[in-house]
Amino acid sequence: MIVVEHESLRAAAREIIAAGGSIGEEPTLVADHLVESNLTGHDSHGVGMLPRYVDNLGRGMLHPNRHVEVIRDFGAMVVVDGGMGYGQVVAREAIAIAIEHAEAHGLALVALRNAHHIGRVGAWGLQCANAGLVSMHYVNVIGHLPTVAPFRGSDARFSTNPYCCVLPATDRHPPVMLDMSTAKVALGKVRVAMNKGERVVERALIDAEGRPTTDPRVMFGEPRGALLPMGAHKGYGLAVICELLAGGLTGGGTSQPANTGADTIINNMLSIVIDPGRLTEASCFNDELDAMIDHIKGSPPTDPDAPVLVPGDPERAARAERLANGIPIDDVTWERILTAAETLGLARAAITGLVVEH
Repeated sequence: MIVVEHESLRAAAREIIAAGGSIGEEPTLVADHLVESNLTGHDSHGVGMLPRYVDNLGRGMLHPNRHVEVIRDFGAMVVVDGGMGYGQVVAREAIAIAIEHAEAHGLALVALRNAHHIGRVGAWGLQCANAGLVSMHYVNVIGHLPTVAPFRGSDARFSTNPYCCVLPATDRHPPVMLDMSTAKVALGKVRVAMNKGERVVERALIDAEGRPTTDPRVMFGEPRGALLPMGAHKGYGLAVICELLAGGLTGGGTSQPANTGADTIINNMLSIVIDPGRLTEASCFNDELDAMIDHIKGSPPTDPDAPVLVPGDPERAARAERLANGIPIDDVTWERILTAAETLGLARAAITGLVVEH
């Protein structure tokens, strides 16, 4: 394990992304998003994704320097195509369109299709919240074999299908941010556990025979196991909704067999963005939000050392801790990042020389 200062990790990630052919602000946008994911505790969506990105670049499954193409524009409803560009770029552009249209119409629905991995979906919700807007985001994943079994199923039929909803900050409270995989754990977290030599929490995985296991290796060998949905039938139901709204309604495609063979990461996202000031007075909305958060957090905790939290608090706590103490990266992940950099023609020393350890 190494523990890295975040700004130096950004610099190293920028070098790798630029070596893959990205120009202009793209290396910074992608690197910042990855490192911010690490800072908020979501290592599954952090710099550990770089080896996969480099592999997809080499196979023509990720296209640098692409921007969204508007396919349909009906004012409050817009469809855009990401052209298999970096999701950190095209999702940001899609959300910028959603913000512009929500400010004009009070409500916007933007369908993003055909984006390479868009990363931590909470970042796109926060982009809306920073503009004073409420947003909901439904995401599905195609382009590779499915990873999540349906409720009562014994093999994978869809992927981790995130759901996100973010409400803007008030004068007293930061944004409320629900950002979650509909699987019990994200596949990236299983990868992190495997690289660390750790087990996965119980009731999160089944092996190729459909038997419960805590061994993360079942997701990275053949025959392969499957993740389980969170919350049994309830999480499974939400996963199906994400699949059909993000994959079907956007036109980007669902995880049915015709869309699973390229071994890449394609995200589709349906975003609904709302100007709360069109529905009620801003002061009324903020007062209710503040009062409800105070009411929730006023519940006496069952453990005095574990206070009641609201969505977004864990990420903010992780960010503060890692800004102060550095970002941990396990040795296996770091070695794979260095190897990926070498495949792009970068000397290993060029990357390690940028990184400052805590």
